[in-house]
Amino acid sequence: MKDAVLIKSFPNGITLHLDPEASFEEVLNEVAWKFSEARAFFGRAAMALSIEDRELSAAEEMRVLDAIHANSGLRIICLVGKDEATNKNYIKALAHMEKKLAGDADGQFFKGSLKNKEVLETENSIIVLGDIYPGSAVISAKNVIILGGLYGEVYAGGNGQEGAFVAALEMEPERIKIGDFKYKPGGKQGKWGIRPKIQPKIATVKNGKIVFDTLTKEMLGSF
Repeated sequence: MKDAVLIKSFPNGITLHLDPEASFEEVLNEVAWKFSEARAFFGRAAMALSIEDRELSAAEEMRVLDAIHANSGLRIICLVGKDEATNKNYIKALAHMEKKLAGDADGQFFKGSLKNKEVLETENSIIVLGDIYPGSAVISAKNVIILGGLYGEVYAGGNGQEGAFVAALEMEPERIKIGDFKYKPGGKQGKWGIRPKIQPKIATVKNGKIVFDTLTKEMLGSF
């Protein structure tokens, strides 16, 4: 009998090959069973996830993620596309960043996007699995990592922590504040709903001002 789900690994992530001919419920049940059987093998690793061979709706993707979380200790930190070259540096940087944040006993995750002037406030470092839309904000006493687009506002390092940073898959903020330093873009920004190219960036304070760098594993090693 043909497997409805095949699990393959790549550096810092896993790929699910889903049978396009099987029913979605059959696929979902097999995802749950296979990850339950492999619970000890995967442990509590943080990984990126790629889904191949079958187009899923956003709701179906969430059900697959929920099945993985319910049947294993894995933490899926992002869904990546099919373009390995586009995702390669991003996945490496995320793996490095996640490892560092995991060492922070107060680190936490938030799954979902902020919109309609919503505000997320925490005393901890936080990874947001979603987008921050214009008019919405994340406020953290430590670091902020956004596995999506930053189009609204972020306030990091609110407790005076030196070396705080803000990182995002797409960096087009309305405003950023790190510690006592502020950044507000001048001129026109790009359309926040369009992502022609993934280019993750990180904002830090250097020489008394907020600067932006392309996010790389090597650069993160300095934190």
